[in-house]
Amino acid sequence: QVQLVESGGGLVQPGGSLRLSCAASGFSFSLYRMSWYRQAPGKERELVALITSAAGTTNYADSVKGRFTISRDNAKNTVYLQMNSLKSEDTAVYYCNAYRVGFPGVKYWGQGTQVTVSS
Repeated sequence: QVQLVESGGGLVQPGGSLRLSCAASGFSFSLYRMSWYRQAPGKERELVALITSAAGTTNYADSVKGRFTISRDNAKNTVYLQMNSLKSEDTAVYYCNAYRVGFPGVKYWGQGTQVTVSS
């Protein structure tokens, strides 16, 4: 059974940091591109960061470049999102996504974890 379980969300003050984790099981994690998305109230889900399966190449939304870092540990089947210098506009539900490049339709989602940036 495929599972993506996010953790690490919570309430943090502006300028603070959080580290999100996404533990994967039930599929060949190392073969999948992993991404973090977020969805704020009243807004569409947007891509925050991704990391490729092989080379570990990363890509970020302009709004988080220089503040967020995505990484993966294939031995632990886990992907991380280190979030620094958090802003109120980073408040959203953050979702983990697994996508098998070259296999359209083969993608999985986690249940999401809430991140709230507020003083």
